[in-house]
Amino acid sequence: MSDFSKYFLMINEDDPETTEKVVIEYTLLKTKDQIDWDEATMEAKIPGSHGNLNHVCRVTDKKGHTLYIKQAGSNLRIDADMTATLDRNRQESEILQLEEKWAPGMVPHIYFFDTIMYACGMEDCSDYLVMREAMLQHKTYPKFADDISTFMVNTLLLSSDVVMDHREKKELTRKFITPDLDDITEKLVLMEPYLGADRNNIYEPNRAFIEKELYGDEKLHLAVSKLKFNFMTNAQALLHGDLHTGSIFVKEDSTKIFDCEFGTFAPMGYDIGNLVANMIFAYVNGLSTDDKPFCDWCLDVIEQSMDLFIEKFKKKYDEAVTEPMAKVKGFKEWYLDSILNDTAGYAGTELHRRTVGMANVADVISITDEKKRLLAERVNIFAGKDYILNQEKYRTGKDFREAVVRATEEAMKTL
Repeated sequence: MSDFSKYFLMINEDDPETTEKVVIEYTLLKTKDQIDWDEATMEAKIPGSHGNLNHVCRVTDKKGHTLYIKQAGSNLRIDADMTATLDRNRQESEILQLEEKWAPGMVPHIYFFDTIMYACGMEDCSDYLVMREAMLQHKTYPKFADDISTFMVNTLLLSSDVVMDHREKKELTRKFITPDLDDITEKLVLMEPYLGADRNNIYEPNRAFIEKELYGDEKLHLAVSKLKFNFMTNAQALLHGDLHTGSIFVKEDSTKIFDCEFGTFAPMGYDIGNLVANMIFAYVNGLSTDDKPFCDWCLDVIEQSMDLFIEKFKKKYDEAVTEPMAKVKGFKEWYLDSILNDTAGYAGTELHRRTVGMANVADVISITDEKKRLLAERVNIFAGKDYILNQEKYRTGKDFREAVVRATEEAMKTL
């Protein structure tokens, strides 16, 4: 019998047999009162691919019961030299529980979380595809723009000071402070892609272009420095914190958002901008195979999700606002404008960091043809610079879409 009264890493990719025995034992201990497991047929398997930070194991039985056990390790899977607080598992579980309240059915259900083993039991969403994998297959999802705009409005606006009781929000802000993970964002996203960090991952045929457009542009550096300090000091709403297509499950009629361990109170536009940028990564992958219908769909999602966000935000604001000063004439418009500025800015930083920073995206690095990869990277860099340097120009979904079209035309001229 394992001792779960003190922490140890029970999910070990190098020892799947021991992992299976221990994880089944742990699952029964934690969920037997919620799930009627067939103990004789239970299995616990480590999936082939599962993110950069945590360790996960899928538990099943022949009755059809299934869930994921997710555990935080002392070191991050992306880099053994990088560490983050083990408490991130508790934080992620509690954020998902809040998001389930604000956006029902749009996040995996949490069965339990354990502050000793830094592990949780999470709904198995294996009948969904991870969206990045679906995008690499150039699949399209007609409900996605509607779903993701609802999720962003509900989770962001309802956790902001214009709606939430100020004392409650300040308590949550204190509860969800994560210096280790915030430090990763502040460095990997909002600094290193512009200052030429040694751990940046640069596609060598594009190095001179990157050095000129990103490392050598002081006007860009000033704009990014402002975005960095805005992220560090503006606890506007409870973010997912890493809202990319690798953190979204999709199927034809449903969307679920997961992996919110980077959740923190920061500007709403950081989440929204991440979504925009990741649809551009899917778009440039489509360009590499000349898949025009898929590219058009990606641009449609950018335009529709932004327009739907704005429409739903205004409606929800009028329904839910509680702060008296947020009801003053003109405040809603000013507030939304600031969110759209941030959305453009952080879309730009996500485009840049995933192109030249430490953590690249498969949408780009899977492109094997040199010229087509150069095109993809340069679209990302030009669109990102446009968003960052001209934030005040982005007020509609069409504005965000047209920046991608302009960047594509500009990038083609450089090849």
